[in-house]
Order: sequence, then structure tokens, then C-alpha cells
Amino acid sequence: MAHFFGVRQLSCRLYGNSPTASLPIGNAQAAKNVLDYVPRTGAPMPTQARSIISIFLATLLISPAIFAFQSPLSDEAVREAYFLGQRHDGSFARLLDKYSKTLPSPKSGPYVRSIMFLTPFAKLVQYSDAFVGNYSAQQAALDHRDHPETVEISIEILLTDSYGPIIADPPSPRSDQPQTCQLRSHDFWKDFQAEVFEGDEIRQPTHFTGKPIVQCSHYGQTCNLIGATLHLEFPAIAFNSDSATIHVSPPEGPEVWLDFDLTALR
Repeated sequence: MAHFFGVRQLSCRLYGNSPTASLPIGNAQAAKNVLDYVPRTGAPMPTQARSIISIFLATLLISPAIFAFQSPLSDEAVREAYFLGQRHDGSFARLLDKYSKTLPSPKSGPYVRSIMFLTPFAKLVQYSDAFVGNYSAQQAALDHRDHPETVEISIEILLTDSYGPIIADPPSPRSDQPQTCQLRSHDFWKDFQAEVFEGDEIRQPTHFTGKPIVQCSHYGQTCNLIGATLHLEFPAIAFNSDSATIHVSPPEGPEVWLDFDLTALR
């Protein structure tokens, strides 16, 4: 992975270290309200009225597929995700293009390079892709049943020239003391705030963690910090609309707001 910061010349000393068949409650109530208007006295209903009501009820029935990705996954979807992950021919990488967005670099501050929104289907493909050889479709189905369906959002952050791996300490009040520096901590990602919204409502993650990104020499003798990845996990049932917004607030530089169209994700 290419990093996005150069070598800064610091004069200092370095110190430190598929849809369900059931109708959602809201839709069921709406359907009941429509049916309450159907004549029950034996009088024939006008053909146009019957057509309008039929279309409206059909819309209510399929709306779970319209407003969000598929969850819970059907047996067919689980099987399809398994075989897609087992192909190992670049299919999974191409699939991720639909679930990830890359952002432009800022003029200053850390670089929030990309954000990925993995649905239960995409996560199952990812899980299957990690296995080569002794992993069957039957075992994949069992593994899926043993775990609740979740959504994972990953945020990739890279260091830059203005927000690099070396931090200059505050200057000493004594003019005869040299400027000192320290390495940026590997848990610097804790200074970032990440929020996920559906409309005006915030969604609270069940897990929120981070991991540093390091770049090592050919023989692994030295490794340099170049960034970090934030991981947020949510129950799949937390998302039921057609879009979600991710907000990232870094300690320096501009904030990031990014929308995902959930109807475009499986």
C-alpha cells in the first residue's frame, strides 16, 4: 500500500516509542387501513379502485427489499455467497467495489481515504473467501446460523505530510535546548470520532475498535506507522431505510460526510 506522506526535515532529537414473507408491523397496519375501505356490503368495487389498491398492497409487501439490503439472508443467498467466495478469481475484490467509496485527499490533516459498508451478504462472501480447500457449503450454512447477521463499516485513515508519524514536542523555554520529537502512537485512531446515521437518527455500534497500518522493510526489520483502520459493527436489523450516512471527525483537518445508497447493496 502506498503511503501519503513524505519525509519531513525536522531538526530535532527523537525520543519515546432475499426478502422475508412476513409483512412489517407498520406495513401490515397500512394494509389493514386500506382493506377497511373495501366495500363489505356486496356492492361491486370499481375496476380502477381495485387496480389502485392491488398496486398499493403489492408495494407494501415488497417494500423490505426496496428500502434496504437483504436481511435475513435466505438459504439460497447463503449458498450463493459461499460459492462466490470460493471462486478465488478476483470476484470478491470486484464485489467490494460496490461496497466501498474512495475520497479525495484533504489539503491538511489526516487522509480519510476510504469507507466500506459490508452487508451480511458481503460479509459472508468475505468469510468464505478466507477459506481455501476444506470448507463446504453445508458448513457455511451452519456457520451462518450460529451467528447473528451484522453490518461492518471500515474506515481507512492514512498519515500525511501535515499529520505524519513524527510529532514535534512543544519548544523548550530554554533557548539552549534542542527541539525534541516523538513517534506518533499506534493508537492514534482513538482521537477520531465516527458516527453512523439513518436520516436524523444515530445508530450505535455494538463494537468499535481500530488497528494501526504499518509498512515494513523487505526483511521486516523495521516497520513504520502509515495509518489506521476503524471498525464499527452493527446488528443488521439496525438499518431499515434506503440510505445511511457516515460522519468522521478527525482531530485535525476537515470532517467527512459520506452517503451510502443501501438499495444498491445486496
